[in-house]
Amino acid sequence: MAYKKIIPYINGENELPANIIMQAEQYCFAGADALFIYNYSKMEKEREEFLATLKLIAAKIDIPFITGMYVGRFEDAKKAFYTGAEQVVVKYEICPDMAVLKEVTGRFGADKIIVEIDGDIDFDKVPFPVDTLLIKHVDMDAGLERKCSNAGKQIIIRDSLLRNDLESLLRLPNVCGVSTNYFLDKEIFKIKMNMKQAGIEMNTFESAMDFSEFKTDEKGLIPCITQDYKTGEVLQLAYMNQQSYEATCATGKMTYFSRSRQELWCKGETSGHYQYVKELRLDCDHDTVLAKVHQVGAACHTGARSCFFNELAKKEYNNTNPLTILNEVFATIEERKAHPKEGSYTNYLFDKGIDKILKKCGEEATEIVIAAKNPDAEELKYEIADFLYHMMVLMAECGLNWDDVVKELANRH
Repeated sequence: MAYKKIIPYINGENELPANIIMQAEQYCFAGADALFIYNYSKMEKEREEFLATLKLIAAKIDIPFITGMYVGRFEDAKKAFYTGAEQVVVKYEICPDMAVLKEVTGRFGADKIIVEIDGDIDFDKVPFPVDTLLIKHVDMDAGLERKCSNAGKQIIIRDSLLRNDLESLLRLPNVCGVSTNYFLDKEIFKIKMNMKQAGIEMNTFESAMDFSEFKTDEKGLIPCITQDYKTGEVLQLAYMNQQSYEATCATGKMTYFSRSRQELWCKGETSGHYQYVKELRLDCDHDTVLAKVHQVGAACHTGARSCFFNELAKKEYNNTNPLTILNEVFATIEERKAHPKEGSYTNYLFDKGIDKILKKCGEEATEIVIAAKNPDAEELKYEIADFLYHMMVLMAECGLNWDDVVKELANRH
C-alpha cells in the first residue's frame, strides 16, 4: 500500500540561500518524506540564483525535492530538472498555457510535472495532462472531498494547518500527501507515528522486530556498531537498551545507553554532532545492532571522524575503492581550483579556461576510441584514466561533483 507523505514547503522568494538550505536540511533530518521548494519569480536573475540554491540543496539532502518555478517555456522546466529536482510544479495561475504543459509533460512525463491550482475552483473538471495536482487554499467541506474524489489524479494539499488538521487532509480521497510549513523545528517522525496510530499509512521508522527478540546481556544491553551510510566507514561502538532503541526509532536520531552515566544518551545533544538514522539491522545471532547513519561532524569525543583511529597492526593490501578514488582525485582537483599551486597542470587547465578543458576532453575521448581498436587493453585503461581526470576538471569548472552525476545515474535505473 502506498503511504501518505508529509512534504514541508519552503518559500524561496526574497529569502537568503543560506536560510533555504538550512531549512531544507532541518526538514530532511526531522523525517520529512520530500520537500517542496518554490520561487515563482519571472525575473531572470532571481530565477538563476534560485536554481543555484537548489543545486546546493541537492548536494546537502538525501530525500526527494519538488521545485516550483515559473515555467513559460520548455527550457524553464529543463533547467529546473537539472538542479536534481524529482518533480517540477507549474503554477497554473501565472502560466495557464496548456500547450506548454503538454510540451513539458510530453518530454519529461506526466508523472514528473505537477500543476498547482487554487482549491476554490473546480479542478476536477479541467483536463490537466499530469498525474498529480497541488491544491492550495483549501477548506474542509464536502465540495473539496467531491473534487478530490472526481479528479482522477493524485492530490497534494498545500496547507498551513491553521484551519485544517493533518489527519482530515490525509484522509481525503486521492490525497497522497500534505505540503505545509507547520512542522519547522518539529520532530516529523513523531507526527507520522501519531498518524499511523490513527490508521493512516505513513513511512515511519518502525522496527520490524520487537526489542524483546534481541539477545541482550544481563543488564538488558545490546552493542550497536554505527557506520557512515554512504562510505561504510565504522564510526563507533556503543550500547542500547530497550528505551534507547525505541527512542531512536521514534526520533530518527541515534540514542544510546551510557553505561558510565547510567542514562539515555542522544548522540549530538550537547555537541550538535547528531547521527541521523538511515537504516537499522540486526545480525544473525540477534545480539548486535548495525546502524547506518548520516554523521554530522565528528563521531568521536576527541574530535576525530571515527573512534577507530588507533592503528594496532596492518598488513599491506590493495584497498582501492573506485568511488573513493574518484572522490579523492576530485577533491584534489577542487583544492587546486580553490588554492592554486605553482607548476600544477590542473591549475594550468583552469587558467586557460573552459575552451582548453573542453579541447582536452575531446582529445582524450578520441584517444579512447583509437585505443579501443587495439587488442591490448593496457593502452585503453591509460586513456580512460586520462579522460576521467580531464572530465573531473570539467566537472569542477562547471560546478558539478560526483554526487550530482551519481544521482542522475540512479534516476535512470
